[in-house]
Amino acid sequence: MKNNQEIKLIDGIFSLEDADKLITKLINYKIDYHIREDFSNHIRFNDNIEQSNFRVQELNQTIIAFKNFIKEHSTNPTKFKIKSFISIELEE
Repeated sequence: MKNNQEIKLIDGIFSLEDADKLITKLINYKIDYHIREDFSNHIRFNDNIEQSNFRVQELNQTIIAFKNFIKEHSTNPTKFKIKSFISIELEE
């Protein structure tokens, strides 16, 4: 039986606008997920949400860094090759 799985999430070439939308929406979805889950767990179980708050801050910094990267390349008609994989491993 396999103990890991890899999923190809993104594999393509995108315009600046499409790359910006795609990556920003993915990161924002992850931020929203943390916020919803944290709120729910805090209300239901009085869980400490400090680690997730830290992760949300990291993701916000990632968006800023990505936006700066996009801005650096906004003056020429660059295409962006984006590949993304999700690696899932069983933890014992």
